[in-house]
Amino acid sequence: MTSRILFVSQELSYEPQGIMSLSAVLKQAGHEVALTVATEEDPVARAVSYQPDILAYSVMTGSQAGYLALNQQLRAALAPIRSAAGKQPIFSAFGGPHPTFFSQMIEEPGVDGVCRGEGEGALLDLADCLAQGALGPEMSNWWFKLDGHIVKSPVRPLVRELSTLPTPDRALVYDRHPQLAQSAIKHFITSRGCPFNCSYCFNHALHELYPRERRHYRRTVDDVIGEVQTVRARWPLEHVVFVDDLFIVDKVWLKELAEKWPAAVGLPFFCNVQASLVVKQPELLTLLRQAGCHTVSMGIESADDRIRTELLHRRMTREEIVTAGRLVRETGMHVTATNILGLPTSTLEDDFATMHLNREAQISYAHAFLFQPYPGTELGKFARDKGLVPGTLDDFSEVAWERSILTFESKEAKTRVEHLQRLFGIGVEWPRLEPLIRRLINLPHNLVTDTLFWWVHKLHKGYAIYRRVHPIRMHPTELFKLTRHYIRLRG
Repeated sequence: MTSRILFVSQELSYEPQGIMSLSAVLKQAGHEVALTVATEEDPVARAVSYQPDILAYSVMTGSQAGYLALNQQLRAALAPIRSAAGKQPIFSAFGGPHPTFFSQMIEEPGVDGVCRGEGEGALLDLADCLAQGALGPEMSNWWFKLDGHIVKSPVRPLVRELSTLPTPDRALVYDRHPQLAQSAIKHFITSRGCPFNCSYCFNHALHELYPRERRHYRRTVDDVIGEVQTVRARWPLEHVVFVDDLFIVDKVWLKELAEKWPAAVGLPFFCNVQASLVVKQPELLTLLRQAGCHTVSMGIESADDRIRTELLHRRMTREEIVTAGRLVRETGMHVTATNILGLPTSTLEDDFATMHLNREAQISYAHAFLFQPYPGTELGKFARDKGLVPGTLDDFSEVAWERSILTFESKEAKTRVEHLQRLFGIGVEWPRLEPLIRRLINLPHNLVTDTLFWWVHKLHKGYAIYRRVHPIRMHPTELFKLTRHYIRLRG
């Protein structure tokens, strides 16, 4: 007996690594898997056509309300069909960061189970049990409803040998999302976890969920190269984006990549680094460049030493950030940076100082995000304890550059920070525009202002990403399709 699983996504800006891995494991075990993306088709019609046994959702905090509403629509459409066919009710399973760290989601109507932590073994257990006709309380990682009660199972050990997992199921995504299939930029992952404990990030909460586990596990170089070669043989591929939280943890692994990647793949790639690591071990940058790295990204987050070290737990100095940017440039690569605006205890001038630090570090493109006090994170708890989070989880922005949910000293102060997020990148690239930016951010939120700033942000980011960070060749028709897709994304 097999189960039919339908993954449901509201939209995809790039390949969902978790869903692709889950699908590969399920298919390897003989189960049937499909995907629906709401921006590409009617998910209700797709669900009615496919007739799944399990509806599966991967949920970030901020998107949960939309997914809960969509789940109710799908269940309402499927319930009479399954009842008439004598089948058991549909099972709605929720996984990802939000259910992991806010497992009380199980109490929501229409939620049958939440998966906490890694999902490969957990979702396979669920599919096997439902195929056999019943759930069992021995299913690790799950909180689920059984006979009117909520069963809370412990988590199983992490997958330590990542290369034992089947190759991620990209066809699942590319068959339903032509833009991702035809894009010459594709995303891959080589590892899981991060050794650091940044207070705003989910990773330190994962360390608490898995206290006996190592903080970083990695696929073999040969396994990674094999996946890239397989993808390249079937779909367009000119630039590889590695989405690992931190790519340079293991120098021995990186040296092997530098030896094998140029001959076996020979494509430019993007990855994440950490400023203090590359300053202390500049040979890491040399290895990246030898392998073919084109752009690295590092987290700056804040220029204020107190905020960066005491609040964010990022143990690096301003001098290390500037030096890291210079070393990357001298090695022949571009460098992007991530920054967080509107942090607890920070000021507007702190955020402008962060803009200045990005310039000093010679950042090729500066991403700016508005702080979101995610559940399970230390900084999220800090913000709530300080009375800075007046709303509920449903007030979170689905994308971290939409709105801040924190309490500011005034509505105008909050608006200035939100506008600065949209204009941050051009402020880094063109310093002479800063006086104008300081005037523009005083404008109120309205349709004209918000639309204008949205377009400025979108166009500048799109240009920087596709001409500087991940440069690829594009026919005008491809450029038009890419632009249309890019503009449709809510972020």
